[in-house]
Amino acid sequence: MGRRARLGLLLCLAALWAGGLTAADEEGNQDETLESKTLSAEDQVKDHSTETRVVAGQIFLESGKSDSESEDEENFHSQEGEKENSLEELNSLEMSNLLNKDLEEAEIQSPVLTAIGGTADGEPCHFPFLFMEKEYAECTADGREDGRLWCATTYDYKKDQKWGFCETEEQSNKRRQMQEAEDVYQTGMKILNESSKKAQKKEAYQYLLKAADMNHTKAMEKVSYALLFGDYLKQNIQSSKELFEKLTEEGSPKGQMALGFLYASGLGVNSSQAKALVYYTFGALGGNLIAHMILGYRYWAGIGVLQSCESALTHYRLVANHVASDISLTGGTVVQRIRLADEVENPGMASGMLEEDLIQYYQFLAEKGDVQAQVGLGQLHLHGGRGVEQNHQRAFEYFNQAANAGNSHAMAFLGKGNPVGQSGLGMAYLYGRGVPVNYELALKYFQKAAEQGWVDGQLQLGSMYYNGIGVKRDYKQALKYFNLASQGGHILAFYNLAQMHATGTGVMRSCHTAVELFKNVCERGRWSERLMTAYNSYKDGDSNSAVVQYLLLAEQGYEVAQSNAAFILDQKEASIVGENETYPRALLHWNRAASQGYTVARIKLGDYHFYGFGTDVDYETAFIHYRLASEQQHSAQAMFNLGYMHEKGLGIKQDIHLAKRFYDMAAEASPDAQVPVFLALCKLGVIYSLQYIREINIREVFSHIDMDQLLGPEWDLYVMMIIAFLLGTIIAYRQRQHRAIPRPVGLRPAVPQQEPPPEHQPPQ
Repeated sequence: MGRRARLGLLLCLAALWAGGLTAADEEGNQDETLESKTLSAEDQVKDHSTETRVVAGQIFLESGKSDSESEDEENFHSQEGEKENSLEELNSLEMSNLLNKDLEEAEIQSPVLTAIGGTADGEPCHFPFLFMEKEYAECTADGREDGRLWCATTYDYKKDQKWGFCETEEQSNKRRQMQEAEDVYQTGMKILNESSKKAQKKEAYQYLLKAADMNHTKAMEKVSYALLFGDYLKQNIQSSKELFEKLTEEGSPKGQMALGFLYASGLGVNSSQAKALVYYTFGALGGNLIAHMILGYRYWAGIGVLQSCESALTHYRLVANHVASDISLTGGTVVQRIRLADEVENPGMASGMLEEDLIQYYQFLAEKGDVQAQVGLGQLHLHGGRGVEQNHQRAFEYFNQAANAGNSHAMAFLGKGNPVGQSGLGMAYLYGRGVPVNYELALKYFQKAAEQGWVDGQLQLGSMYYNGIGVKRDYKQALKYFNLASQGGHILAFYNLAQMHATGTGVMRSCHTAVELFKNVCERGRWSERLMTAYNSYKDGDSNSAVVQYLLLAEQGYEVAQSNAAFILDQKEASIVGENETYPRALLHWNRAASQGYTVARIKLGDYHFYGFGTDVDYETAFIHYRLASEQQHSAQAMFNLGYMHEKGLGIKQDIHLAKRFYDMAAEASPDAQVPVFLALCKLGVIYSLQYIREINIREVFSHIDMDQLLGPEWDLYVMMIIAFLLGTIIAYRQRQHRAIPRPVGLRPAVPQQEPPPEHQPPQ
């Protein structure tokens, strides 16, 4: 192999090795949660490893063997390992020497920087060179007011006065412009990250807007999303589209993903699922996590692509790996899934939100020493949610106040009692934090915490059984404790269960179950905060901003976002969507939400086909959707609708008996349905009676009745007596009506007035 070929190969290997150490680029502020991280090439390949990894915040073994199993192998291969290690050291030393030698040759053979203009045009720059009694190893702008880079072509500039520019004037102007754009961008980001007031954030976006006009890539990404969602800038879909197209030309994965979203949703462009898939794919190849998540959902649901569980598993697992790596042992933040339809029907009931006045009331009680209020506020600030931002410092203050008053729950959260303290002691002995490592004691404390239902104790106990740490490896026990922790909502428990089902470790391999679990983990990522942002936009009356945010989250597979986007479109509250397109788009998202098991969406699909909203009237399809909602979710509304369709014979053969059966089922399924069911059954009874009368011949019935035999020979006298009695009753009642009403005692009778002449009488 030639020297240059060998050098190229070594440089490639070095670059690949260095690329594997490069972490994903991530910005931590909340406004950029939807502009996801970019993965390195090795991160994307790493996920295809066949070995099971359980990430639970502590030790995990890649080899798949317990401590007891690995000891024999270590003893068996110890001698060979020493030989291999010595050979590896020798080979690595030779490789290092060879690499250093070739790199030195590469430095010698590297192109020399040539001076442009000046007093030494075309001569090579000399590094280092001496200027103003200082040595420079690279081009400098010192000594020049215009900031243009230059170099000396001899060592001593003062002596020889030989110099030239390192860049053309055009390159210099471009470099200075980009530096100015970077300074403006950093100023805007500093204001954005350090302020919480809306006015200051708007000011920050003005800086970002200026930097974006100077073609700063990150500024363009921030501004384009702000224009898309209407975050601190006026919403402008067309301007955001232009910026996304510009970013896509520059190869930005965030721009590619967003442009794919515009084509998928038909915002600002003609809808094209084929183009959307292309841009999503490029964004995923560039490492965009949102693009991976969207592709995972599309392969799982078969949207625009052939349904493929394995492809969905690949994309979802990659995203879940990064979500799990960001989760602490407290289980992560709470994701607020508020349904707008429930909010409209029961304002403030289904959202799980706390009103500001109620929070202030609890704060007042806590300040007055109410221990329960202190513990409740501490939990709200610890986990976040229900309209309260996560704030560990405030949580500690409230827990500390309650603990000083002797509350055991507060002590537990502070690690002063059970079961949190036991779990903390288990972690200390597991990792050797302040105490010697002791797996037996760690197992003991985790078991105590798990028995009391503490999810962290259950999670760590499952991990110890899974990895065989301190105990014999037992996948059944690991599965048991992971399931218990998942019931408590711990994200890492879902992740560990997904890994077990994906690889068939301890359970029968199930791609479908693994994808659902990984999907659950992915939906707990930082981008889920956009659900609350969209909800707040809707509550503030900005339906256009809310629907765009919900549509993007719907593309990621959030069922609640799909139903909320469909609801806004159904109510025709979003002006950015044409009036003729609202029902078809709403129908699309109702369909996607229904496929994920949302009952209301399934009933809505039936309604749309029944009334012809966004599609042709199709009673048979409507009947199918109602039947699915009835059988799978036991919906009282669906049962009532099925009864009505059976009664009228719409989409199905008319059958009054089946109609009554479905009405009765609806009444049993929900107490709220009893009144409408009673009215429907009354109507059904009248219809049944009329139908029965039509079906029989009245004259024939009476001709076969013998009254003498039925009532006796004097039946006519009985009838006449009954009629006379009824007539007398009526006459007596009428006479009582005309009788004068007695005047109250103590009142003088009014003097009767003379009747006016006939011509002055008022009209009757």
